[in-house]
Amino acid sequence: MQKIRIICGSSQAEAKILDKNPKTAEAILKNLPVEGTAIKWGDEYYFYKDIEVEEEENSQTEMEIGDIAYWPEGKAICIFLGPTPVSSGDKPVAISPVNLFAKLECKIEIKDGEKIRIEKAE
Repeated sequence: MQKIRIICGSSQAEAKILDKNPKTAEAILKNLPVEGTAIKWGDEYYFYKDIEVEEEENSQTEMEIGDIAYWPEGKAICIFLGPTPVSSGDKPVAISPVNLFAKLECKIEIKDGEKIRIEKAE
């Protein structure tokens, strides 16, 4: 099973690559490492990264805490750490369909405006 590492400030965590949206996972892995500036939207953090990925058949808006997805409409990588402004409960909800490609294995602390780096884990 392939893994990636997310680094943000002094916090880092590994995530396992999922097989739910294989085209997205392949495109992300091929483009690693990627970096961007964290933008906070509720308890979702995202950063823009122009990677050519279409909305996949299994795209979704209902997410789980720890999910990492690519947002084709906004061309951004999203890390869901809790509810978003469109959530009706404790679970994160994306503003429009995203392609889930990884799941955090432990908690990570991300702050608005910090640099996020995603790289392959050894």
